[in-house]
Amino acid sequence: MGRIGPLEIVLIILVVVLMFGGRKIPELMKGIGQGLKEFKKARETGDDADKDAAKEN
Repeated sequence: MGRIGPLEIVLIILVVVLMFGGRKIPELMKGIGQGLKEFKKARETGDDADKDAAKEN
């Protein structure tokens, strides 16, 4: 399996546009962005909790 080239990226974008339509894509991207933001926040909170637990032991 090789690298993803420009042609594959164009095909993926075309399929996404056909599946969701041009109007739904901004909403989809906003939802993905919010999900990533929450994931990073939870990961940082979890790291802090792990450090606190290690200090107690």
